[in-house]
Amino acid sequence: MYIRHFLLALVACTACTGLFAQTWPSKPIRLVVPFTAGGGTDAIGREVTQKITDATKWVFIVDNKPGVGGNIGVDNVAKSPADGYSLVLGQTSNLAINPSLYRKLSYDPVKDLTPISMVASSPLALVVSANSPYKTLTELVAAAKAKPGEINFATSGNGTVGHLAMELFQKQAGIKLTHIPYKGASQAAIDVIGGQVQIHVSSIPTLIGNVKSGKTRALAVTSLKRVDDLPEVPTVAESGYKGFEAVTWFGVLGPAKLPKDITARLNIEINKALRTPELRKKLGDQGADVAGSTPEQFGKLVRDEIARWGKVVKESGATAD
Repeated sequence: MYIRHFLLALVACTACTGLFAQTWPSKPIRLVVPFTAGGGTDAIGREVTQKITDATKWVFIVDNKPGVGGNIGVDNVAKSPADGYSLVLGQTSNLAINPSLYRKLSYDPVKDLTPISMVASSPLALVVSANSPYKTLTELVAAAKAKPGEINFATSGNGTVGHLAMELFQKQAGIKLTHIPYKGASQAAIDVIGGQVQIHVSSIPTLIGNVKSGKTRALAVTSLKRVDDLPEVPTVAESGYKGFEAVTWFGVLGPAKLPKDITARLNIEINKALRTPELRKKLGDQGADVAGSTPEQFGKLVRDEIARWGKVVKESGATAD
């Protein structure tokens, strides 16, 4: 009798789940961007969701929740209902670096989130104001050696790829800079133009507009090869620091136990949007490389990157606590 009741309940539950999936989405989908509006992550999130809206008529609300290296925004989604209405655009810093950088993290990127799809990747750039006396990375390093700790650099916050990349660079170059963490990239970009900070390190989508307009000067990019949209800017590696590389990637995730059919539907629509020439061009113009994936591929990337950056954090001695 009890087994029969259990089986009937299981069938009813399955039917309800299927009905739920058929009617989803019945209201706006919230995409949390864990950084301020106007930055590179924000721009990517808005471009991707707009393209999905164009194709499906789904309504997205981009919800900027900056702070603590992106941890606040990711934690918000990790603790949200797994109903397909709360997603996050995570990236290398808050998914792969912060588990090692912070002694106490309020979420586990593997256990508390469902990977849906990778979206894009991008190297970082080191930029200074157009009026800066530093014309090359070599000149910057020489000045830093002459004035240890007096030159500062801005990033989008503690634990970001920009922060950790600069920790690595300081160690390799034998210099000491002062880190100025912001809650996001947009104010840091304004302050480097105005001279309040001397260097800004962030993803190329964040910085490329000001570089192309002449408001800032890029000294180097952190990929192993030069960036097509900034062909005149050398890499850190070719500037005398062999093998140096630090690339940030972006991907969409939901809370743990997100229904598989909703995960699959989101993955299909995200990758469909990423294949359109219009979106590929828009992201490319911002210095980002389109990089779709399956949920499984993205999940493996997150796990592999946690291991990789954990080693880097330990070797660099970086900490955000």
